[in-house]
Amino acid sequence: MTRRTLLASAAASGLASSLPAAETSASLALHWGYVADTVMGGVSTGRLTRARLSGTEAARLTGEVSTANNGGFIQIAADLPEGVDAAAWSGIEIDVIGNGEIYDLRLRTTALTRPWQSYRLSFEAPSAWGTLRASWDSFAAHRTSAPFDPAELRRIGVLAIGREFRADIAVGAVRLWR
Repeated sequence: MTRRTLLASAAASGLASSLPAAETSASLALHWGYVADTVMGGVSTGRLTRARLSGTEAARLTGEVSTANNGGFIQIAADLPEGVDAAAWSGIEIDVIGNGEIYDLRLRTTALTRPWQSYRLSFEAPSAWGTLRASWDSFAAHRTSAPFDPAELRRIGVLAIGREFRADIAVGAVRLWR
């Protein structure tokens, strides 16, 4: 199986061309959970399942995103394992496959106190397994003036958000890289 590496940069705010990975990386053992806009009255529906896709074990998010009733998201999210210091790394990479739609990769730190605050990066989920590699500086702060500090990283989320569409995205491995 071939796997493309999709690079994210602050300048591009998205994906660049495919390049081989050469940096050292460390895999994270994540326990994904599912959250939807129903926690605030929205009506989006979805689910998290474990699946084997093209030979890769993955956490798969599927469902329908609805903007009705002030909603508009479904997500899978995982807390960083205890003792992981992301400050020793240059960024994060995730192996993804999906339906060609645009999704968000979101990071939360201990400095963020409101649920709507995050550091965000949008990306297109490829129809074949690919690796999204994002440096810490490629994430944009949302509704916070706190600068991103990787030493405070505590949560990673993948969201289908903002418009009505059918979500289908799977996440294989998640790694820190340098």
